[in-house]
Amino acid sequence: MTELNEIRKVASERIVTKTGERIPEAAVHLDYPIGMFDSGVGGLCVLKAVMKELPRESVIYFADTARVPYGGRSPQEIVKINHEIIDYLIECGAKLIVMACGTSSSIAYPLVYDKYKVPIVELIVPGSRAAAAATRNGKIGVIATAGTIDSGAFQREIKAIKPDAQVFAAACPLFVPLIEGGFIEAEETRRVAKEYLKPLIKEGIDSLVLGCTHYPHLKGMIQEIVGVGVTLVDPAIEVVRDVKIALKKKGLFSSGTKAADYTYMVSGSLPQFRQLASRLLLLPVASAKKVNLVAKKGPIE
Repeated sequence: MTELNEIRKVASERIVTKTGERIPEAAVHLDYPIGMFDSGVGGLCVLKAVMKELPRESVIYFADTARVPYGGRSPQEIVKINHEIIDYLIECGAKLIVMACGTSSSIAYPLVYDKYKVPIVELIVPGSRAAAAATRNGKIGVIATAGTIDSGAFQREIKAIKPDAQVFAAACPLFVPLIEGGFIEAEETRRVAKEYLKPLIKEGIDSLVLGCTHYPHLKGMIQEIVGVGVTLVDPAIEVVRDVKIALKKKGLFSSGTKAADYTYMVSGSLPQFRQLASRLLLLPVASAKKVNLVAKKGPIE
């Protein structure tokens, strides 16, 4: 319990700009970027939605590829990692944080969301809301990492929104390493997907929550396996709606004519990230900066 209490402490309640100048939290400007993070490239589906729906919002995207996947880590580890990344993004001037990660949203969010002055948007509530609205027969499937499924976050939230729903959940631990490895269209990935989805199909689900932001990158394959009668729910679309609401509530919504700027930060291999991110975003990711939060928290190498 002592360790968890230590993890929950916030290192600082101030924001640091990219130039290192400290400014009070009250001085956060609407032109400051959104901070977004995931264990790897999964959260790029959320970034893609932000690019489309909020084209004036700049984003700092942090891919923690050195520690991917999060799904098999302990809750204490996940909370600690989230604090490190959120602290860093705020130091970079983030006006709002998006947990573009299902594992972080299910495990860390309840412990960290009220520890910071900037708003934090997660995936569980938006995804559950969309699933409850999509189902016709009340049978909802959820696929996510082992950590997210074991937490019961999606199951509880869906039942809270739609008490008569039946929720069938399945952990898909191999999806993240396969996607991070670039095996998005591989036959091995298809075989694994069929095994994971077979029990849910047998239950007669009519909607399926892609509860990890990596999974929408397999959307075409998953749809083929479950059939056109099953609606795939991508929380990213609903997340953007919540981001917009939070920004407007804080008076931080960028509605001007200034073009958005996208900055990519990676804790692991830069070439691998650039190659895969370019493929998934369908646009060139020519540059990214390497950040080692473990060795020296904050500074960019």
